[in-house]
Amino acid sequence: MSSSHQNLVFLVLLLFITRCVLLCSTDPTDGFTSVPLTEDNFEIQRPYDVPLEDRYSYEDGTHRLWVYADDKPHDPNSHTQPRTEIRIRGLDYSSGVWQFEGHAFVPNGTSGATILQIHGASHGATTTILRIYGGDMRYYSGQVVATDLYDKWFRINLIHNVDGGNVTVFLDGAQVFTTGDQGPGDLYFKCGVYAAPADISYYMESRWRDIKIYKK
Repeated sequence: MSSSHQNLVFLVLLLFITRCVLLCSTDPTDGFTSVPLTEDNFEIQRPYDVPLEDRYSYEDGTHRLWVYADDKPHDPNSHTQPRTEIRIRGLDYSSGVWQFEGHAFVPNGTSGATILQIHGASHGATTTILRIYGGDMRYYSGQVVATDLYDKWFRINLIHNVDGGNVTVFLDGAQVFTTGDQGPGDLYFKCGVYAAPADISYYMESRWRDIKIYKK
């Protein structure tokens, strides 16, 4: 191999390694502006017939939310599945680029539970639902987004580009999923546990800390 060829190979490898380093070091929040949050932005939705402390706790910066399969819905006039969720209030959006960030923990045994969603859409009630089934995260009840998530903290970033019509999911800083959205609407983020229509465990729980909202 000639020296010029060796130099060319070396330069290609160097460019490839540099690109990988840059991609790996890219933070999904780069280019976004953090939106200040207060207690008023955290609305806890829970089964309507139980006290808050029976389905939710907040200690040492960690929100713990749990629900049972035979719980009532969050409102006596609702026919939806049981839930204990944090609804981000006061930051509804209908355009632009918005991002949810949080560190989540799902204990072994929780299954058939939505842990994160974008509520609202032109078509249907939600833009995105991320559910845990057997330790794996799925987009609604379909495509697998990530695997082996039980009993560990993981950072999740959910980006909604309303004008671009797409949603992107990052786990621990790596992009793992992207899809088209369901059209614009009155949109907002929710996290916690919300039972799927079928194939759910009796007990469902998720924990959250360092919840943040960003926008462009």
